[in-house]
Amino acid sequence: MIVYNTLSGQKEEFQPMEQNKVRMFVCGPTVYDVPHLGHAKTYVLFDAFAKYLRHKNFEVQYLQNITDIDDKIIARATEEDTDYKSIAEKYTKIYFEDMKALGVDAVSQYAPATEYIDEIVDQVKRLVDTGHSYFIEGDGYYFDLATFPEYGKLSGRTSQQAEDSISRIDESVNKRNPGDFALWKLFPADAGHEEIGWDSPLGRGRPGWHIEDTAITEKIFGPQYDIHGGGVDIKFPHHEAEIAQQESVSGKSPLAKYWMHVGSLTVNGKKMSKSLGNFVTIKDVLKQISPQAARLYILSGHYRSPLDYNDTLLDQSDAASKRIAGFSARLGQAKGTGNEKPEEYLKEGAEGFYAALNDDFNTPGALGAVFELIRNVNPILVSNELSESQAGSIKTFLNTVHDVLGIIPEPEDQEIPDEILALAEQREEARKNKNWAEADRLRAQIESQSYTISDTPAGPLVSLK
Repeated sequence: MIVYNTLSGQKEEFQPMEQNKVRMFVCGPTVYDVPHLGHAKTYVLFDAFAKYLRHKNFEVQYLQNITDIDDKIIARATEEDTDYKSIAEKYTKIYFEDMKALGVDAVSQYAPATEYIDEIVDQVKRLVDTGHSYFIEGDGYYFDLATFPEYGKLSGRTSQQAEDSISRIDESVNKRNPGDFALWKLFPADAGHEEIGWDSPLGRGRPGWHIEDTAITEKIFGPQYDIHGGGVDIKFPHHEAEIAQQESVSGKSPLAKYWMHVGSLTVNGKKMSKSLGNFVTIKDVLKQISPQAARLYILSGHYRSPLDYNDTLLDQSDAASKRIAGFSARLGQAKGTGNEKPEEYLKEGAEGFYAALNDDFNTPGALGAVFELIRNVNPILVSNELSESQAGSIKTFLNTVHDVLGIIPEPEDQEIPDEILALAEQREEARKNKNWAEADRLRAQIESQSYTISDTPAGPLVSLK
């Protein structure tokens, strides 16, 4: 298996540090608002990736943090006239609800930042002791980028560009370098929200955004591990800051052997933003389509590529997932005498599926192999030539596809007559031969009998009007 490593800028053979054991960390949410579709894209993709690694017999320890103390959380607490803990608990609960709904269940351990304050303080103290941090009176401790010349090796961006130095709590005018970032932020007694902050040898305060991740991973994984994942939007400065912190404090490089970044999500071609009125939550999506269809929509794009959200793509994904479910259900009814082709189609489909996933987790290619298998086998199934044994083998493969990708919903409880399915397959054949007049005639014949037909990547989906 090969993966694209952002750190090297190329595809590399995947070889974990310890044979057959994979330690993977993915940046989790900051729990100050409801999860949106961008969160779904990242966490569905890494959920499926972890499941595929386990399918390949790797022992996977998948760790995700929860940022439950942050400027954004404090600001939301002020807006809602409550305390930060209530905000964090409220939105953490919603996050877990949404992940469960999407079938995201591959994470081995969730680590809330506030449960690792001692580890955070200890890591900051070591950065101070080794000369990588400095103190600003009345403000807090900052990482000194001048002490880490390799800063920027992940993103290729320089620390000295002031416009690139913006993170969540690093705006001090007294910083030595534009890109220096907060490690421990002091909390003045007269600042309000007196309940926020932890007493420590560093002074009463709270952690910076970046330091929580490395303190957590160092505690659980040690100073180095196999995979670090997250969205491309936090590659800089967040992931660069993590590298600077951990490699400075441990003296070991790299922090993570492989860096995997998920491409951005747009809505009708524009960046998702509440100010633009195009903010799409996970709950919004699941009101329209099934969780399995939502996963199929996300996995239909390569994880490193941008993905656009629009109603047409959502409808197509919904129809495609239903098509797979209907096909899978009909396999259980196969009682044909057999045909020499299904074994060949299954072999090609399985080989294509695994070859795609082994090539930088190419889920569109893997789905394409599954769709092609369904398109090839369905006419044989409809014509009652598929044997029970052949159907069982295909069903076993589809179960594996679902175990890894989670894209097959329960079939809808509606029987489509064989003669209608046969007409749909005849229409599909006419479309392949570009006989559009015949395809239109067959569609009209199907629709005249109170059925609708939708074209999906997996072939035609027939349903009652």
